[in-house]
Amino acid sequence: MFSNYQIILGSNSPRRQELMEGLGIPFTVDTGNTFEESVPPGTPFEEVPVLMAEGKSAGFHRALRPGEILITADTMVILPPSGDKPDEILGKPNDREDAARMLRDLSGREHHVTTAVTLRSLTKKVTFTDTTEVWFKPLTDEEIYHYIDTCKPYDKAGAYAIQEWIGHIGITRIDGSYFNVVGFPVHRVWEVLSNWD
Repeated sequence: MFSNYQIILGSNSPRRQELMEGLGIPFTVDTGNTFEESVPPGTPFEEVPVLMAEGKSAGFHRALRPGEILITADTMVILPPSGDKPDEILGKPNDREDAARMLRDLSGREHHVTTAVTLRSLTKKVTFTDTTEVWFKPLTDEEIYHYIDTCKPYDKAGAYAIQEWIGHIGITRIDGSYFNVVGFPVHRVWEVLSNWD
C-alpha cells in the first residue's frame, strides 16, 4: 500500500520497531540526530512530548529526499496531582531506588501515558498525540523489587513496561490504546500514513 514512500523510523526503541513491523509496512531505521532534549521552563506537561517528537524530527541528521517520510516519537508518563503533591512527569529512573520510588508513586493509582508522533516529508508534516489512562493495583515492595531486579526497567519512562511482568500482575485497567502505553500508537500512525498525499 505504501510502495511510493520510503518510511524512516527515527527511533532506537526496539518496542517501536517491533510495533512498526506489526503494521506490515517496509521501513528503515535511522537514528542520526542533532537534537538536544530540553524543555523551556513553564511548558505545560501535555506539550512536552510534542516538543520532543518535533525536535527529533527537525534534528534529523540530513535533508529528506522526495518520497521519504520520517517518523519520530516521544512518550511521557504523567502522574496526576494527589493531595498536596502537584502533577509530575515520570522519566527514566536513575537507579534501583529511583525506579522503586516511581513504582510506589504509581501503586494503587491512575496515571496517564501520552505519546506524540511526528511524520514529516519534504512537503508535509503531521504531529498528533495519543493519551491512555492506566490503573495499577496496590503494589507490594516485594513485587516492586522483584520486577526491578528481574526486568531492569531503567530505559523506560515511569520505570515500567506494560508488556512485562509488572503489567501482567499489576495493571487492572486501561482506558485507551494499549500500544500507546507500549510507546507507539500504531493505529494512529496507520491512519495518518493511509491519508498521506
